[in-house]
Amino acid sequence: MTRYIIRRLLQFIPVVLVSTLIVYALNFLMPGDPIRALAGERPMSEAAIATMREQYNLNDPFLVQYGKYIWGIITAGDFGSTFSGRPLSDIIAQRLPTTLMLAAVTFAIQAVIGIIAGILAGLYKDRFIDRLVQVTTVVMVALPTLVIGFLLQLIFGLNLDWFPIAGTRDGLVSYILPGIALAAVSTGMAARMVRGELVDALQSDYVRTATAKGLSRQRVVLRHGLRNSLIPVVTFLGADLATLLGGTMVIETVFNIPGLGAMIVDSIKGQEGTVVVGIVTLFLLFFVTVNLIVDLLYALLDPRIRYE
Repeated sequence: MTRYIIRRLLQFIPVVLVSTLIVYALNFLMPGDPIRALAGERPMSEAAIATMREQYNLNDPFLVQYGKYIWGIITAGDFGSTFSGRPLSDIIAQRLPTTLMLAAVTFAIQAVIGIIAGILAGLYKDRFIDRLVQVTTVVMVALPTLVIGFLLQLIFGLNLDWFPIAGTRDGLVSYILPGIALAAVSTGMAARMVRGELVDALQSDYVRTATAKGLSRQRVVLRHGLRNSLIPVVTFLGADLATLLGGTMVIETVFNIPGLGAMIVDSIKGQEGTVVVGIVTLFLLFFVTVNLIVDLLYALLDPRIRYE
């Protein structure tokens, strides 16, 4: 097991390096001067511009800039700073809890609702609840997350006034609508996946054998059918959890949530490549960790899987 974990972690090192290199390159190739963009309409002397460009290594070639940035992370854990001089670590410490809360609410919604809806649809195949789940999930998957967010704000925020439509001042309640919007597509896909896997499992030979031996319907479904049908669902939900932080960019902007996703959008507008790459690097590390945990969970769901 230990060798497997070490091997997987080593495999992700080139993934992180290549991914951050691509993001850094995209920011580097953006037109315009970020220092002049920072000044806006205010006049800034050429000496001040030259000093800031030297301070943030903007005069160096692209690979040199990227090398200095990665070396700072490896040697000192320094993710850089904004053009205003604020360390990126302070921004992460302030905004990360907000983004993690949104991701947690989103994951809880898609896991609970998706699995329950899929189980009900699978148990009552071709009945009303099955058809309702299938139609609803098709609509959820088809609609873009941005559109779902606007609809939720309009219906449940403005018209019904059940939930706040922006900010996080109301605590957990503030994350309900953005969580639903962000979870909608994955909830629909998870429900359809659970339904399909459960239907196949209940029609398999080992389930028929368990039923023939006189086991109760509840035990057959929970112990044999559901457990085996959840393996691909855990894979999907785990991979989706790993990508949730990146998906918060759109929703945090729509609902005006002060998280890391919104910070990425603002940094792209301000051409602050160091901030973008720093947050993306953090997201990649989260992605690597979650994927490793999901792989290790396989052995708990399927005893046939062993990691040597």
